[in-house]
Amino acid sequence: ERVRSIAGLIAFALHADKPEDAARAAYLAKADLRTQMVGEFPELQGIMGEYYALHDGEPKDVALAIREHYQPRFAGDALPSTLISISVAMADKLDTLAGMFGIGQAPTGEKDPYALRRHAISVLRMLIEKKLPMKLSRLVNLAYEVERHVPGVSDFREELLSFFYDRVRVMFKDAGYSAQEIDAVLTLRPDIVMDIPARLAAVRAFEAMPESAALASANKRISNILKKVDGEVPAEVKSELFEDEAEKALFDAINAVAPSAEADFKAGKYEEMLKALSALKAPVDTFFEKVMVNAEDPALRANRQALLAKLHSLMNQVAELSKLAK
Repeated sequence: ERVRSIAGLIAFALHADKPEDAARAAYLAKADLRTQMVGEFPELQGIMGEYYALHDGEPKDVALAIREHYQPRFAGDALPSTLISISVAMADKLDTLAGMFGIGQAPTGEKDPYALRRHAISVLRMLIEKKLPMKLSRLVNLAYEVERHVPGVSDFREELLSFFYDRVRVMFKDAGYSAQEIDAVLTLRPDIVMDIPARLAAVRAFEAMPESAALASANKRISNILKKVDGEVPAEVKSELFEDEAEKALFDAINAVAPSAEADFKAGKYEEMLKALSALKAPVDTFFEKVMVNAEDPALRANRQALLAKLHSLMNQVAELSKLAK
């Protein structure tokens, strides 16, 4: 019943043609485990379920989902082929993950008796390789809404989300990305995980730019300055408070780059966005060379902090570039 509920909710969220078919497939997905055929040949689980469902007149997508909901069974295995099958496969794995985390049975060290790491990687592979624009937090929340009614289950959401991002880290380290590159992207905890490969590729392209080292170092410096600010940094930069030409030059450069950079980010053109930041190197260098951010005048100081916060926000949408500083 839990898997049935989660599968229907996921299918609805993914805009599958018939979400009710995902719920039906989930309801029938384990029925073949009761048969003597699967009892004698366990490797036929799911396969026999498809045959039984078709024999009983179930819709083809329901029967296929019964067969495919175990996928991927191992690293490199094929993924479920339809949104209905994906919904049931995700629900099956999320029920196990959410249930075990909810009763405090997360993997520890090398021990993972319920294959929770494999389940998490399977969910991530479906989101990434099938390019599903569903938020990871929404999936976890859907599972929580179903699992929380089980006696003894506590709120596991934050711990499970962290577990997913740890698995992402391992996946892309194995794919050849450096710890710095992965850290730069995952510090932002992108909720749409299908975007992570594009973000990582953009970070790698950014690193190849001659301006990247200086911009990453400046970004780290800005992060450190903003962390030490007491109270709120003003949201608005007041150009009338500029005293140095370097302040105005940086402000103008940010305003010149921002519109196209923001448009590229919204369009998922992450490499283009980061490449556009190269235009900021010279004004940023000049600003730090000529301007004292922590001026004695509180109004000047707050305005310079606001200017840096505006720059920081623009630069760190794809990844936390300070993580790339050597």
